[in-house]
Amino acid sequence: MTEPTFSASVHIRLVLTMIFWGGTFVAGRLLAEELHPITASTFRFVLASAMLLSAILIRDKKLPSLTKKQWGAMALLGMTGVFAYNIFFFTGLQTVEAGRASLIIAVNPVITTFFAILMFGERSNLRRSIGMILSVSGALVVISRGHPATFFQGNIGGVGELYIVGCVISWSAYTLIGKKLLKDIAPLVAVAYSCSVGAFFLLITALFSGHLFEIEGLSTVGIGCLFYFAFFGTTLGFIWFYDGVKKLGASRAVMYVNLVPVSGILFGTLLLGEQLERSLIIGGTLVFSGIYLINQRQTKPK
Repeated sequence: MTEPTFSASVHIRLVLTMIFWGGTFVAGRLLAEELHPITASTFRFVLASAMLLSAILIRDKKLPSLTKKQWGAMALLGMTGVFAYNIFFFTGLQTVEAGRASLIIAVNPVITTFFAILMFGERSNLRRSIGMILSVSGALVVISRGHPATFFQGNIGGVGELYIVGCVISWSAYTLIGKKLLKDIAPLVAVAYSCSVGAFFLLITALFSGHLFEIEGLSTVGIGCLFYFAFFGTTLGFIWFYDGVKKLGASRAVMYVNLVPVSGILFGTLLLGEQLERSLIIGGTLVFSGIYLINQRQTKPK
């Protein structure tokens, strides 16, 4: 049976989404040079929230109402996947190269799978276990810049790399909370509302920290980076990704996420002049090999 005719455009949109997401690491590096992490995070999600809520209003003519329990879940999602993730993201990118950061974050599905097995009793097997070990090993090679033995000497990578690891943990929490608590909410609504709640927390923090008005000195390049984050990296990216999940299924759509570190490394090399070090090649190979094993479908005996 042939795939529906719409699938070609869905695949193209998913590829473009991963390219957009890979580009956020370059935009983040540029923005981190001009704005405090809390300021960059705040304006990214204030803009993105306005765009996402507008998209829902255009599509549904109204904003859906939530129960108190669902708003509580939104608060948790906003604090983990928006507030914490983006502070870690922009702080880490002050010192970590775009390509290296994208490879560390590529291990996210592995960490999420590990916690899903540990906390929710999801089944594992030998292939998935080997895949997790390979991916984590690759991440350690990248974090340690090719010297994983230093972990046994009490050195656990630079501060910037640790902030990017914080991104991984924050997003894993966001994913697992959403899986547990948001079964009755449409993905786009969950993203829009959690972004809005996270933006509110960020705005309050930026206001009291005194960093909010740094935006007045933002350059043209910085303004372009903020728009890129809000529109391409968040609004359009999430709409297209969840459209792909709806039409192709989560297991097929999520495989495209492997393109994010590839585009992140490529853009970092071409646009920022970052060096493609041996630790990135070795670590990236291990990460991708592990992700492939984890996502490979198990064939049933005939």
